[in-house]
Amino acid sequence: MTRTELNEIKEAELAARKRTTIRCCMAAGCTSQGSGELLKNLEAAVSEAGAEDEIEVRGVGCMRLCCQGPLAQADPGGPLYEKLEPSDAKAIIESILSGEAAKLQTGDPKHPFFAKQLSVVLGNSGEIDPERIESYIAADGYQALRHALREMRPEEVVQEIMDSGLRGRGGGGYPTGLKWQTVSKARGDKKYIVCNADEGDPGAFMDRTVLESDPHAILEGMTLAAYAVGADQGYIYVRAEYPLAIERLQKAIKQAKKAGLLGAQIMESPFNFSIDLRIGAGAFVCGEETALMASIEGRRGVPRPRPPFPAESGLWGCPTLINNVESFANIAPIVRNGSQWFAGIGTEKSKGTKVFALAGKISNTGIVEVPMGTPLRTIVEEMGGGAPDGGTVKAVQTGGPSGGCIPADHLDTPVEYESLSALGSIMGSGGMIVMDETTNMVDVARFFMEFCRDESCGKCIPCRTGTVQMHHLLTKIIDGKATARDLALLEELCDMVKHTSLCGLGMTAPNPVLSTLRFFRGEYEELLQPDPYANGRPTAVPTS
Repeated sequence: MTRTELNEIKEAELAARKRTTIRCCMAAGCTSQGSGELLKNLEAAVSEAGAEDEIEVRGVGCMRLCCQGPLAQADPGGPLYEKLEPSDAKAIIESILSGEAAKLQTGDPKHPFFAKQLSVVLGNSGEIDPERIESYIAADGYQALRHALREMRPEEVVQEIMDSGLRGRGGGGYPTGLKWQTVSKARGDKKYIVCNADEGDPGAFMDRTVLESDPHAILEGMTLAAYAVGADQGYIYVRAEYPLAIERLQKAIKQAKKAGLLGAQIMESPFNFSIDLRIGAGAFVCGEETALMASIEGRRGVPRPRPPFPAESGLWGCPTLINNVESFANIAPIVRNGSQWFAGIGTEKSKGTKVFALAGKISNTGIVEVPMGTPLRTIVEEMGGGAPDGGTVKAVQTGGPSGGCIPADHLDTPVEYESLSALGSIMGSGGMIVMDETTNMVDVARFFMEFCRDESCGKCIPCRTGTVQMHHLLTKIIDGKATARDLALLEELCDMVKHTSLCGLGMTAPNPVLSTLRFFRGEYEELLQPDPYANGRPTAVPTS
């Protein structure tokens, strides 16, 4: 496909737009509440009113404010309709035609939840039809790929990513450009690109949102990566629990192949690249890159020691580049707008934006994208609306089971890799769970430890047995049967598991315990019983 053909598709798509467009959310959260029927009823209501030449109804991806779904919005500058029923379709069309939109319950598009966001990864989310490649092209899709193939050498693409300062959005924060450079310089006739879409953190739905709302952004990002490092085969490893994301990825791959944007001689160049899906079986440990590769190869998904690292010896022993969904979604905007544009967003060491899934005891549950360095307080209290029903925010847990709980008196902490790490938490992939004053922090630690215990692959002893014993001690504390000795043993076990486990699951499993001990130690201590052996001999015999 040439530049002229891309532009022709864009112009045709834009020319077909009507005076008013109604965007109806068709992401998983809203479809589960009936937005599919709502979309059909909106189309029928437009036809019944004879307004086909005036109003266009478009199914789009996530519109972010998930707690108020199903959502729809009228453009340009129209209201946001919240908590819709399929039966509301006729009233919406009538209100638009009459200009009396206020008769329906609506939200405020200028609400801080939206006004404080800066969209890079989510630039197309809630705007384009994720099931039509033409809609993506109309939003400048595949222009970055055309620019790279026609006007940039592979090493220049790598340098652009390095200069942008993009760091991996999967949790570790490793410099993306440096990883690309390592793979590009690795020796091998065969190289692979892998998109880690095995999002498994409790309360996290960032990757799912991107996959459902803008699948071509991932395909374009992976294709740019393949051109940069010299790969000709890519895999998207996606959770089986994401059926809508899988369906839309499959459609997007077929559309891209048909348009000459995947496969042989992409955009009439010598460059060849194909992408296939691999469906995960639900193991959280397969989010770890070596376990993920083992699963793709058809083996049991368990980690292996490193080195060698995947950049040198990955899939089937070949150099392999692995990035997560959000990392790949940043690539086309960087190439299209330039590294300096991206580097101008965020902080000195944490560039760009970050997508978070706000969940838990929070008024506004949904997806937000903010510049790196945004204070937690802005996200939780201004955008999220704080705790519901007049409650008080007690803590925010970031980074999923691998992260930590940050107390409310640290909410002015900026969201960046180093600041969160200093508090014993991590950025992670972007889960953000809010807790209010009714939350028992010891119980929170036990919940995440139970998750890590159940998801441990069992390959290494520290994780396999350590998580079991830590969960046992946490239960003992909650049941009021533990002493100070048990608490000391819990801390000792945390240190052992953290420093001796084989992979990131075990290494980070103690984080929720350590962070709650650091900031909420009193909640542990008030549950402890006197130690009958404190003086070297029993002073009382426990009855249970």
